[in-house]
Amino acid sequence: MFDGSNLGRNTIAMVLAGGKGERLMPLTLRRAKPSVTFGGKYKIIDFVLSNLFNSGIRRMYILTQYRAYSLNKHIRESWGKWTGLGEFCVAISPETSSDSEQWFKGTADAILQYLRFVETADADYVAVFGGDHIYKMDVTQMIQFHRMNRADLTIASLEVPKEEASRFGVFSVDDDNRVTAFTEKPKDPETIPGRETCFASMGNYIFPTRKLIEVLLEGKKLHEDLDFGKHVIPMMLEKGDRVFAYNFNDNLVPGMKSEERGYWKDVGTLDSYYEANMDLIHVSPQLNLYNYKWPILTNQGNLPPAKTVFDEEGRRGVNIDSYVTGGCITSGSTVRRSILGPMCKINSYSLVEDSILFEGVTVGRHVKIKKAIIDKGVVIPDGAEIGCNHEDDLKNGYTITESGIVVVPRKDR
Repeated sequence: MFDGSNLGRNTIAMVLAGGKGERLMPLTLRRAKPSVTFGGKYKIIDFVLSNLFNSGIRRMYILTQYRAYSLNKHIRESWGKWTGLGEFCVAISPETSSDSEQWFKGTADAILQYLRFVETADADYVAVFGGDHIYKMDVTQMIQFHRMNRADLTIASLEVPKEEASRFGVFSVDDDNRVTAFTEKPKDPETIPGRETCFASMGNYIFPTRKLIEVLLEGKKLHEDLDFGKHVIPMMLEKGDRVFAYNFNDNLVPGMKSEERGYWKDVGTLDSYYEANMDLIHVSPQLNLYNYKWPILTNQGNLPPAKTVFDEEGRRGVNIDSYVTGGCITSGSTVRRSILGPMCKINSYSLVEDSILFEGVTVGRHVKIKKAIIDKGVVIPDGAEIGCNHEDDLKNGYTITESGIVVVPRKDR
């Protein structure tokens, strides 16, 4: 039987975390998409880093770019410090002081610019993963699949219905899941042999170290904006390299129930971000954050427990069907079907429903908030109403999504 216990130690990870996240504006006005809060206490980047860490991969390089300060700070002060990884979990950004977009010109170009880390790593495999998706994955199972097939490249793939596949890059595969063609957003996507579903790329790759170096150096001669999807994969298929699709639905992390398999969210728009957060407050969410065998790690902070205060008629502090993190105080108010980030305070006679509050939000008295996302540190004055009248919300400069979610940004300081 194959022993994969050393696979993590023989692998380095290059995490692409330079996403601008324009469709998440205004949440990404001051931060990169991987640095956006998710589930009250986490950052989006924490999910891929936790997957790698839990898989035994300890050497991680996080390639940051756009508005990287808060993301670099989070990685340095949490992942680099309290995991004891120090020099092995490093956020690196392009050597530039410019705010232009001429840094990484493509996903593969980002790896190429820091190829020295790959060349000196003394690792058998390189895991190139995106930093802006929500999911759980045992990466060593994908590496085992890669090694078993003697692959030159293995691509993590979602199994999606044919009617949805046109939104993705889709693989054509043979009976052994070897990729025979790759098409970006095809009108008539090809299904997996014997099934009614298609393989869509997750943007996560496993390469043998030598092969990655070879294809990047070769690809750079042909494409200045070298990209894995647009250039590297087609180039390798044309050469006849062994490219395989790994079915993410086959991945099972310790402690995971069968109904939790296959959970993966892009959270690339405000509406999808809101919906993925709201999924967490269901009785049995598909993304289980209470699986202690595969924890999602983050910087916990030295915060006191959340508490509710006052128990009077008309002034009772209650949290109902909600996800409330450390340091929060619900003072004589009602929080229903909502997520409160750290150190939020909801003052008396207020109502917060179906909403997401980031860290340090203060809600005054007699406030009504419905279907809203409130950014970090925002102070809502007494008597304010958000999400009750969209005309008033627009006058106040708030963003309103297609589904009617109101987004309240941070004020300029």
